[in-house]
Amino acid sequence: MNPLPLPIGLLGRTQACSAKAILDHRGKTWKTDPRLTGHAPLGHLVLLWPRLGEVTEKTDQTLMLIDGHSMAFRAFFALPAENFSTTGGQNTNAVYGFLSMLATLLKEEQPSHIAVAFDVGRKTFRTDLFPDYKAQREATPPEFKGQVEILKDVLKTLGITTIEKEDYEADDIIATLAVAAKPLGYDTLIVTGDRDSFQLVNDTTTVLYPMRGVSVLHRFTPEAVEEKYGLTPSQYPDFAALRGDPSDNLPNIPGVGEKTATKWIVEYGSLDNLLEHADEIKGKAGNSFRERLDQVRMNRKLTEMIKDMELPVGPDDLEMGTADVAEVATEFDALEFGTNLRERVLAAVKTDGEIPVEAVENRDEVGVDTLPLDEWLSTRRGRPLAVAVTGVGTPATGDAHSIAIVDTDRRAVVADLADITPEAEKALAGWLADEASPKLLHGAKAVFHMLAGRGFELRGIEHDTAIAAYLLRPGQRTYELADVYQRHLQRQLNPSNNGSNQLTLLDAGDSQVLVDEAVAILELAGELTSQLQEINGFELYRDLEIPLLSILARMEATGIAVDVATLEEQLETFIDQVTREEEAARELAGDPTLNLSSPKQLQTVLFETFGMPKTKKTKTGYSTAAAEIEALAAKNPHPFLDHLLAHRQYQKMKTTLEGLIRSVGSDGRIHTTFNQTVASTGRLSSTDPNLQNIPVRTEAGRKIRSGFVVGEGYETLLTADYSQIEMRVMAHLSQDPGLIEAYREGEDLHNYVGSKVFDVPIDGVTPELRRRVKAMSYGLVYGLSAFGLSQQLGIPAGEAKTIMESYFERFGGVQRYLAEVVEQARKSGYTETLFGRRRYLPELNSDNRVARENAERAALNAPIQGTAADIIKVAMIRVDRELRATGVKSRVLLQVHDELVVEIAPGELEQVQGILEREMDNAITLRVPLEVSAGSGRDWDTAAH
Repeated sequence: MNPLPLPIGLLGRTQACSAKAILDHRGKTWKTDPRLTGHAPLGHLVLLWPRLGEVTEKTDQTLMLIDGHSMAFRAFFALPAENFSTTGGQNTNAVYGFLSMLATLLKEEQPSHIAVAFDVGRKTFRTDLFPDYKAQREATPPEFKGQVEILKDVLKTLGITTIEKEDYEADDIIATLAVAAKPLGYDTLIVTGDRDSFQLVNDTTTVLYPMRGVSVLHRFTPEAVEEKYGLTPSQYPDFAALRGDPSDNLPNIPGVGEKTATKWIVEYGSLDNLLEHADEIKGKAGNSFRERLDQVRMNRKLTEMIKDMELPVGPDDLEMGTADVAEVATEFDALEFGTNLRERVLAAVKTDGEIPVEAVENRDEVGVDTLPLDEWLSTRRGRPLAVAVTGVGTPATGDAHSIAIVDTDRRAVVADLADITPEAEKALAGWLADEASPKLLHGAKAVFHMLAGRGFELRGIEHDTAIAAYLLRPGQRTYELADVYQRHLQRQLNPSNNGSNQLTLLDAGDSQVLVDEAVAILELAGELTSQLQEINGFELYRDLEIPLLSILARMEATGIAVDVATLEEQLETFIDQVTREEEAARELAGDPTLNLSSPKQLQTVLFETFGMPKTKKTKTGYSTAAAEIEALAAKNPHPFLDHLLAHRQYQKMKTTLEGLIRSVGSDGRIHTTFNQTVASTGRLSSTDPNLQNIPVRTEAGRKIRSGFVVGEGYETLLTADYSQIEMRVMAHLSQDPGLIEAYREGEDLHNYVGSKVFDVPIDGVTPELRRRVKAMSYGLVYGLSAFGLSQQLGIPAGEAKTIMESYFERFGGVQRYLAEVVEQARKSGYTETLFGRRRYLPELNSDNRVARENAERAALNAPIQGTAADIIKVAMIRVDRELRATGVKSRVLLQVHDELVVEIAPGELEQVQGILEREMDNAITLRVPLEVSAGSGRDWDTAAH
């Protein structure tokens, strides 16, 4: 019989055990060999098993052990940090990637037991043995900091045990549990990016090793290890000790690579045997080996995982717990993760089941009437009714399929819109268009387009629960109905609809799902109203956002006319320019196949062929991102960089044009979608296509704008925008006397500020000085530091600091305001615009410096940019009201940040321009005057001013 050691740390502090002791465990009786006498050695309880140490009863249970730091770090590098962060600045890409991997693993492997092990710090017993152990590793990226603690919190809510131990690594925890699990009859899966774990592989233990990011894991069984390395799992640490390990900073033996290391281990069977026969190794490699025997022994000691640690839990204690659905939802909301990931994770774990039960109970309380739709509506005119619609909610191409309506008595009616009677259709049309009949909706603008596709006009929108939820928690990744229902009422929609909202195309016969959605909207309307009133946000919702959504819906439905031939001509020009710049860059690099879109190839050309200074280091080399290349070109001018940057600009314009041309509808117009619930500052965004990202100050951008033209039956386009709106808001909020004086006296702000900062007459402010002070003035609004200003202007940091100090010396009100707004936000947890729009920034008190500094910049920016966004929204409502009141045919087509674009009917230019200038100017009264500029022309470019 072979002895099978079991770590005593999992059985208590017993240091010795009688040889005749009987151990009862998990319903099985295991006996020690009666021939044994004395006691087990310290640190182990030695058990001898029949049949060569195999457990007598095999279970079907699976233990999954995950190396938390290893996999979180891989997830961090697999997903761009800039794409995953909360509005307050906490990066979340590692958490998101890890949880996505976890959901897949749990679904595919279905473990019964699970634990995630974490490192505690860099100092371990290994660094005591070998101070250079892992010493070469760079400092943890600041974007990664804070994410491990977040991940631990989420895992706790999921019912998953996390383990860590001072002076040890996660590998040692995993090794201890894996070894303990074998005699208990578990199949064990180890998920890690550390190849040292291959030493643990056996007939019941498999390592899942990531091959790409965290989405592709390779299954290493004993056979797979031998196939990959030509070695058994037990030989792998011997091989690693010979080869050395750059990732752990373990030195290699000069002249001994992987092939030689493998050959020696195979030939001698083990490292111990090889060391005993070191004198037999010939050649330079043999000499190098003999010179480094102590290091090899140290390498071997360091690669050996500790398998008998004392831990507070054993395999049996790691059964998958029950996830707290409400807590999980709260955590995911705080991280601003969407429905998809949350549903994937919850589907893969055990849940308490309380919330789905509640949803079913609520659903059963609703009565679905069988009355004809016209009869049902006739008794409810003027009453608030909740509406859910299925269909396609895109501008100009929308279509509604079915509708459910629920009243406040929880009576419902459902109709298939393709199969209603003429009487019902007439009654429905009348009710939908009745301004005096309040409608409660979710995603009302999309519903507007659905109904318009069926010929219905939607008016009387009293509630849009998506917008209400956005005002309460701006910055969430999604405001789908299922998310909002869970977030604010801790209830789930019936599981049969998979968390869809009414924008999803549903089977018209699935009436219960549609009724459930209408009921959710009804319940949310009351709850969200109360929550908005508690934060004094209801007036902002009722008087600004709700009226605006109907205006935006009409703008989207109208669209803007496009001269496709002009865009196609421009596209050909940009295609030629892309090709020309690419050919010039290839010629300079001496590589006719160079791909300028390949970071790897660019790294070779920039840093090897041309020997340019290295940019920011990344996991795959050195960064070739736009900001890095622009900074490199500014400090190290080179014709190759000129061609590369030009190529990127033209490629971007080419891609933009291709998207615009694809977006032209059958009516010859582009119908963008304006989003009210995306930007956490309150700004509108534009998608499908994005018309807000067309540059206005570059020749290429102006060319594209010239393709947007006045439509048939109209005379010209009119544009009107606010001049320096954010700086005027800054002057108002800061109450700085100097800024207020400049605006009241009608001075050019940047020349005025430049004269004060650089101590020169106003007419002595050169274009360069004006550029510098303009960059700083706007930069302060976005939390720009002296270093950031130096980078932006291409001047030494000391010079930038001097400029900033001079600015604050003369405009002390600005400095005071910037300090106060951050401090107040730190105390209250949020910022506010002049209209009461809040932005919550819990990261202002974060221990993570990067997250905290990002939140501080957001705190500086949110009140200013948010107030500017609110002002243009107020102006849109005032302009729309006047246009409708005067009966003109001119119509607003676009809002691009601080600019409105209007299509002018024949003979109405002067009148409409007067309306825009007056109503925009009267949108708000500040301590400084607003200034509205207007221009007109046959296309968007010539209408600029």
